[in-house]
Amino acid sequence: MTLRGKLIAVAIALAMGASGAVLGPAFAVPDYPSWQEVEDAKDSVEEKEALIEELEGYLAELGAELDELNAIALIKNEEYNQAVEEVGIISARVDSLKTQVKEATEEAEAVKLQLGRMAARMFREGTSGNSSMELFFNPESADDLLYQLGTQEIIASRTDTIYQQSLNKQANAESLAQELSSAEEELEEKRQIAEQALIEAQDAAAEVQAKVDENEALNSEMVRQLASLRDTAEELERQRAEGLAAEARQRAVGTAPTAPNLYSVSGPNELLVEQAIDFAREQLGERYVLGGAGPNVWDCSGITMKAYAAAGVYIGWHSATAQYNIMAKQQKLVPFQDAQRGDLIWWSRSTAFNGDKYHVAIYLGDGMMLEAPNPARTVRIVPVRYGELWPYAGRPTASSTMN
Repeated sequence: MTLRGKLIAVAIALAMGASGAVLGPAFAVPDYPSWQEVEDAKDSVEEKEALIEELEGYLAELGAELDELNAIALIKNEEYNQAVEEVGIISARVDSLKTQVKEATEEAEAVKLQLGRMAARMFREGTSGNSSMELFFNPESADDLLYQLGTQEIIASRTDTIYQQSLNKQANAESLAQELSSAEEELEEKRQIAEQALIEAQDAAAEVQAKVDENEALNSEMVRQLASLRDTAEELERQRAEGLAAEARQRAVGTAPTAPNLYSVSGPNELLVEQAIDFAREQLGERYVLGGAGPNVWDCSGITMKAYAAAGVYIGWHSATAQYNIMAKQQKLVPFQDAQRGDLIWWSRSTAFNGDKYHVAIYLGDGMMLEAPNPARTVRIVPVRYGELWPYAGRPTASSTMN
C-alpha cells in the first residue's frame, strides 16, 4: 500500500472508531422509578432533580438499544438487496445462455443436415470402376469423366470443411449447454441465499418492531412521570425526552468524522439537487418496508435511488453499497466535513474503503439529513447521526477530475 493509501486508511479508521460491536446484544429493561417514588419526590427539589436525571438516562438507554437493533436491521436489509441483485444478474445470464444454446443447437443440426445431403449426392454421382481404364477405352467421354472427377473432388473438399464445421458447432453447443447447467446451479444457490437473507432481514425488522412496542410502553410511563415532575404536558415531555436521548447518543460518539481529500470534485448542480430533494420530501411520513422503492414504501437506498432518478441522475442500483461504489468509481467522493446539500452519506461497520455500507441518506446541510430510517419509523428529516458514519460523502451531480 502507498503512503497516501496508508494515511487514508488510518484516517478512516480514526474517523470511524474501532468499536468492535457485536451484533444482536441482549438488552435489559431499565429499573426506572415507580409512580409513588415520583409523587414522593415532588416535595423534595433534590429528589425531583435526581429522578428527572434518572428517567432521562433510562430513556437514552432505551434509545441506544433501539439504535443497535436498527443498525442490525439495516445491515440485513442491505445483504438482502445485494442478494436480490446477484439473482437478477445471474438470471439474465441464464436467459442469454438459453438463447445461445438454442441457436447453437439449431446451427449444429443445420450443418449436419447439409453434410448428409452432400454425402448422399456424392453417393448418387460417384463413378464405378477404374477412372483411368474408362478414359483409355472411351477417350470420346474424357471431357464428361474429367468434369465428374473434378466435381467430386470439389464436393469432397467442401464436405470435409462442412464436417469440421459440424464438429465445431456441436462442440460449441455442448460447451454452452454445460455453461448453462452450471449457471442454473449457481442461480439456484443465489436464490436460496436471497431467500435466507430475506428471512433474516424480516426477523431483524420484527425484532426492531418488538423493541419499539416494548419501548413505547416504558417511554409512555417515564414520560408521564417526567410530565408530573415538571408540571408539563406529556407530549412536550415525550418530544423533549426523545431529543435529549438523541443528543446523548450523539455526544457518546463525539464529533463528525473527518477525512483527507482523495481528488478534486466540483460543487453540486443545485438545480438537480433540489429536484432530488423535492422528490424525497414528498415521501415524508411514508412507511419503511424491506426492499421498498416506491411509490408509497421505501428503504434507505430505495428512496435515494428514486430521488436522484427523478432528477435524471443515476446513482447505482438498489443498494447502499452499490451507490457508494458508483460514487467511488466516478470519483465523486468528498470528505464528510466538506459535504454539501444533496450529497449522499453512508454508515458502515467496516473500516475498509470498499467495505459494505449498511445505510444511506441525503444530506440537507446544517447537520440535517433525509432518510428512510428503519422498519419502526417513516421517512423523516433528522439530525445526522455520527455513530458509524462513513467519513466520505458522495456528490451525484458533480463532475470529477483525477489529480
